[in-house]
Amino acid sequence: MPYLFPPPAIPSVPIAGRAERFAVHRVYCIGRNYAEHAKEMGAAPEKGTPVFFMKPADAVVSDGRDARFPQATSNLHHEVELVVALASGGRDIAVDDALAHVYGYSVGVDLTRRDLQAAAKAKGNPWDVAKGFDDSAPIAAIVPSDGRHPQAERIELRVNGVQRQSASVADMLWPVAEIIHELSRLYELKAGDLIYTGTPAGVGQLQPDDRVHCSLESWCALEFGFLRG
Repeated sequence: MPYLFPPPAIPSVPIAGRAERFAVHRVYCIGRNYAEHAKEMGAAPEKGTPVFFMKPADAVVSDGRDARFPQATSNLHHEVELVVALASGGRDIAVDDALAHVYGYSVGVDLTRRDLQAAAKAKGNPWDVAKGFDDSAPIAAIVPSDGRHPQAERIELRVNGVQRQSASVADMLWPVAEIIHELSRLYELKAGDLIYTGTPAGVGQLQPDDRVHCSLESWCALEFGFLRG
């Protein structure tokens, strides 16, 4: 079938130890999934109803590339997160079956234009412009699960060598299997989906000359900065 113009490249993420790449279908995110972060954002530190939002697939930044510092913000924040990569999906996936759909795990950062988010919240508007902008989803190479799943590993983030975020993934209010279950009640999940599973306390502002380093203990690490100009 001829196209009016060449179709865009398929967004993808490298896979640790493999030549193949992980083609990204969608990027799902969950908010307020750590009690301490919910409190620092002025929300109730309780499980409640999961808060989901999405980023464009081409928002991923991988392969050690630096991100473009976003326009239209004076308060860009970092949010380090465990990222789940799905090898299969479906609708209404049972909690007990959810982890069978996982291909692997990574660590990523949900970059957030906090000033735009605050303005949207104040008016009861959606968060799209605060979350779904260009280069808003840096991610490390995906590590195949091979039957392993993070249990109590720590996710950490440092800016210019100074630690800002550190927590155990066991502190998540909604664990991975329950996130997959809840998402599958709203969307048909598919191979290639990435799920950013929420951030712990300690989020803070980034500047264009900052270097960010984050890690998922014993799994993977990510480092990036921001392009100039």
